[in-house]
Amino acid sequence: MTRPKDLDPSSNPRAFLGAELRHARERAGLSQEALGSPLFVSGTFIGQLESGTRRMHLEYARHFDETLGTEDFFTRNCGALAKSKYPDHFAEAAEAEAEATAIREYAPLLIPGLLQTPGYARAVFRAYQPTATEDVIDELVTARLERTLLLDDPTTPLLWTVFDEAVLRRRVGGAAVMAEALLHVAALAQRCRIIVQVLPFTAGAHMSMGGTLKLMKFADAPPLAFVDGLGMGRLEDDPAIVAQHELTYDLVGASALSPQESLALIRSVAEDYAHEEHP
Repeated sequence: MTRPKDLDPSSNPRAFLGAELRHARERAGLSQEALGSPLFVSGTFIGQLESGTRRMHLEYARHFDETLGTEDFFTRNCGALAKSKYPDHFAEAAEAEAEATAIREYAPLLIPGLLQTPGYARAVFRAYQPTATEDVIDELVTARLERTLLLDDPTTPLLWTVFDEAVLRRRVGGAAVMAEALLHVAALAQRCRIIVQVLPFTAGAHMSMGGTLKLMKFADAPPLAFVDGLGMGRLEDDPAIVAQHELTYDLVGASALSPQESLALIRSVAEDYAHEEHP
């Protein structure tokens, strides 16, 4: 059973709400499994709510208020937590990402958000929303760059990313933007802040050709997997599904170049872009 953590409510509202849920559940004499059963969710999921790893949705909040006799406490506070700067399909994954101790990600087409530079992020969002105003693009870029602050800590979370070679070759924003973006990734790898591998085109078919894959581990909650596509995403906590995604990632990594070879390739491609921009 998940053991929730005690956090300062002022620093993490979601963790505060989770701590209150744990207190109310224990006061009612219910196990995590018993509280989750009427909602068709596992005790593990309730533990993730209590630890602040998962977001509490309104339907759950209403059930908790009714079952635990908390009047409308969870319903009222759940509404405030529902607001997010991220798209609906990614919001819960982004919140979980901020709590993770280790993140492993396979990126088939784009440099992952945690590793993007401002210029690269702007080019991505402009491609996604070609008619958006500059103010809208600025807000999206700001939200993405706030995620990169996770890497300000020198050791946590552990970030291990496998790029498909297409990530290096796809010209997002032009040669100058690509040179800057790849050199940024190389710098993070060189100072041992991240682990990065490149899956070359010569590796052929592999298990994760269908899309991106993100795996997250936590200090006090079971691991999660996030898979997404065009305007959609799914956060998985079922142990069997997560284990299958972990196997997929392991096999992709086994087919990729070593970190040393990958770093050399990233630098080489970045230099090609830089030379193209300034011959």
